[in-house]
Amino acid sequence: MGYRKGCFRVRQASCLLGVAAASFAFALFGCGGDSGSDAGYDYEIVGDSSAGMSLPDFSGSSEITDVSSPSTGTQSSDNPPEGSSEASLSSSSLAPQSSAVPSPFSSSSLILWDPDPRYSSVFRPQSSSASEPPRSSSRDQHSSASEPPRSSAHEPQSSASQQLLNFDFYTGADISTVQEYERFGAKFYDVDGSATDIFTLLKRHGFNAIRLKTFVSPKAKYGYAASGCEHDAEAYADKDHIVAYAQKIKAAGMAFLLDIHYSDNWADPAKQIIPERWRNVGSSDALADSVYAYTLDLMNALKQVNAVPEMVQIGNETTPGILIHLPNSSTDCWGNGVDKASTAINGDMGTSSGKANAAKYFKAGIKAVKEVSPSTKTVLHIESIRKPNTVNWWMTEIFKNQKVPADVMGFSAYTAYGDKAPDDWKSLFQSLVSSYPDLEFIVAEYNGGDADNHYNFDGSRKRTNEMVKGMDRWIGTFFWEPTLSGAWGTALFDWKGSDLYANSKAFEEYPLVRH
Repeated sequence: MGYRKGCFRVRQASCLLGVAAASFAFALFGCGGDSGSDAGYDYEIVGDSSAGMSLPDFSGSSEITDVSSPSTGTQSSDNPPEGSSEASLSSSSLAPQSSAVPSPFSSSSLILWDPDPRYSSVFRPQSSSASEPPRSSSRDQHSSASEPPRSSAHEPQSSASQQLLNFDFYTGADISTVQEYERFGAKFYDVDGSATDIFTLLKRHGFNAIRLKTFVSPKAKYGYAASGCEHDAEAYADKDHIVAYAQKIKAAGMAFLLDIHYSDNWADPAKQIIPERWRNVGSSDALADSVYAYTLDLMNALKQVNAVPEMVQIGNETTPGILIHLPNSSTDCWGNGVDKASTAINGDMGTSSGKANAAKYFKAGIKAVKEVSPSTKTVLHIESIRKPNTVNWWMTEIFKNQKVPADVMGFSAYTAYGDKAPDDWKSLFQSLVSSYPDLEFIVAEYNGGDADNHYNFDGSRKRTNEMVKGMDRWIGTFFWEPTLSGAWGTALFDWKGSDLYANSKAFEEYPLVRH
């Protein structure tokens, strides 16, 4: 998921703190994040030539099974499903539909990726005080005058005791924003009222894996932590913050899924913005070099502190593609309002050249991950599970036609966004297992909420885990941001003052376990 303006139930603590980074222009360049020391270049080019890195030929590296949907037949490799509407995500000059191979999709098929309320700058749900962080007109009531709040990038590792967890199945949570709350000393309380850290609390309730998002240069203009935006207190989600927090995950004995957005801000179906320091790139080979070198640097930094991820996502909700857009004067703090980059470099899945570019970028990221840690599983991630035609089209193109050698396919699954209930996903999920015998699968994001800031407490969250766990080669689920409520559903925690308390009713579906 990506944050969209107006789609949040909460304002982040960083907005409250309001520590505007006057030096946000520092270190926008440099391999692996805002804090990198290698300044003075616009993109991470490998070697001394813009000709591009030499990616291996994956076409014969593994056997690719024919993934045509048994109910729809073979899809045209040149185009998305007929009748699709990519909103502003694809060029009006898409490659023409092949007349030799009729599309199996009728004009009544659902569109590829929706211009739905998730990505609208107009949608503004009302606030719920029980599920949002404290607000202060002074913007920093939690810090003393003599000592600023400590950065989570320099926090000590988690005090969670080492426990040997079973990793046959990843019961995970994306807690990326928690480090922002820790900056002003937010504490966590379990259902019994005992104070603890987030890792220990989650482990008590059966969670064994953590997902973290990362941005290239979040302090850059139009970035996640750009000056004047809600998260501008620190360069949250940059390399330094990720490396620090990854050590806490490992200290807690939990598995780690790293979600690389390959953008300075949220990447999702509405926008896939090329990072600022790569925008002078003129060829897809040079941009692939940048993806490769950035990923390699990030992985090496994690390896140096013994925090190599078990899984790495190469992109976030890349249904429309990856590295597609450029910001303009209208682009807001959430990344809404963008232009498309040139066809020479954009990875727009709506065009033939874009599909080839997207595959090149996916392969570059995968190559870097595997060079540092061959055992780390690489993940691709899309949404639109309510539209099996779109899922089958995307996976056919990426895995069969482009032969991208990822290990895991991940999906966002949100009932509140029209994806229906977990049992409705089962048919699609089972068909993918049959069509892709060499892939594993995860639900990379879910909540279970059925409407804006609402959850029925009907067991959907528990059912998500049970249903997925019961299928062959489905290896995990990740609850998205358990401290946040919004258009996707409700949080697992309630705010009381500046602290977070586990909601007893919500945690009934994640009961205490014995390790």
